[in-house]
Amino acid sequence: MMLHVPEVLSSTQVREMRAALDATSWIDGRETVGEQGAQVKRNQQLPESSPIGRELASTVLAALARHSLFFSAALPSRFVPPLFNRYEGGEHYGVHVDGAVRALPGSGQQLRTDLSCTLFLCDPEDYYGGELEVIDTYGSHEVKLPAGDLILYPASSLHRVHPVTRGARVCSFFWLQSMVRNDQQRSMLFELDQSIQKLRGRLGECEETVALTGHYHNLLRLWAEV
Repeated sequence: MMLHVPEVLSSTQVREMRAALDATSWIDGRETVGEQGAQVKRNQQLPESSPIGRELASTVLAALARHSLFFSAALPSRFVPPLFNRYEGGEHYGVHVDGAVRALPGSGQQLRTDLSCTLFLCDPEDYYGGELEVIDTYGSHEVKLPAGDLILYPASSLHRVHPVTRGARVCSFFWLQSMVRNDQQRSMLFELDQSIQKLRGRLGECEETVALTGHYHNLLRLWAEV
């Protein structure tokens, strides 16, 4: 499932975040990937040890914790702390797939990457190119969202970032392990939850919405890994 999650960050939060990022130093993005990724990756990235990056990552995670649509779709269990990248002057990232497992910095633990997230920190008209293209069994999907919006998609998907030919594309990106590993099961739970919310808004709390809510939680109980 691929999902556009709107308004994760407010315009004020985006503006403050961009000011902090524009004032800091970036490194070559190839320093943070393996041999295969380094062959196709041409961008800039904030160092994982950056104090500013850690502070901004906390802001992103706090915003996601308040976003009910994101939680419904992702059912997050654990996150890799958000990172930040920048593309300009023709920089791009060729077709690749994200690694299945990521180390959690400073913890000695590892995380299964079920879902990938890209949070846009600039508006589409601020730069040319830079589309995120996700390739799955249904074809190719190009994404270029307003500042503050996020795209959520399976980490198993092939994807790439097209060259940025004018301006700069600045984003936060990260991965998460879901409580529900299977993408089809997770999608079914999301659709059921959204239908329950719509019925509750139309009918109020009634026998039918209570019964459907019970089915939702029983399925989550059956499929969740916690």
